[in-house]
Amino acid sequence: MKNKISRRQFLQVAGASAAALLLASCSGNSASSVSSSSVAPSAASSVAASSEAASSAAASSEATSTVTTTGKTLVVYFSATGTTEGVAQTIADTVGADLFEVVPSDPYTSDDLTWTNNDSRVSREHNDEGLRAVALESTDVDGWDDYDTVFIGYPIWWGIAAWPMSSFVAANDFSGKNVVPFCTSVSSGIGQSGDLLAELADAGTWLDGQRFSRGSSESDIASWIAGLNL
Repeated sequence: MKNKISRRQFLQVAGASAAALLLASCSGNSASSVSSSSVAPSAASSVAASSEAASSAAASSEATSTVTTTGKTLVVYFSATGTTEGVAQTIADTVGADLFEVVPSDPYTSDDLTWTNNDSRVSREHNDEGLRAVALESTDVDGWDDYDTVFIGYPIWWGIAAWPMSSFVAANDFSGKNVVPFCTSVSSGIGQSGDLLAELADAGTWLDGQRFSRGSSESDIASWIAGLNL
């Protein structure tokens, strides 16, 4: 015996079928329907990613804004390719410090920095210590005596601080200052570079330094500074 359906059930089924036909005619074909449904997860993911990025940026900004130092702070840096400059700028922004760039009177070119070439400038200077006394445009910092904390930044050359920084350190009196070395390199650590500069200065309280790579983030730098307890 066949099952019977009521008039009401018949109208519900008919209405659903009509709605399905109308939806199919509006969408055009099944492919466009699949395409439109696949956009939704992508959009949702994009919104979620944007929200996560915004939260991360806010957290980084909050961490940066809470880092402070006692007294007036200066960031001195020598940058051969721009990497050290980027870290120095981030440090200055993080603690509200002034910046001073160490600039050789005879700037280094990209050819000068080709350390794999024995005839390049840095190779010749490395092989002959007498050539490392690099003349600088200036070693005088306005208000030098007013700074309580000085960050000293440089790239690592052959395991030590790039020698233009040595020229700056030798020309200034670090008495009464907290000095924080930092360096940049592809793979080498900071090694004894900070200790050697401290010996050259023979004054000031020199803290342990830190090495940064090109990919170091602002939050990495801010976390390091927060741990210094300056």
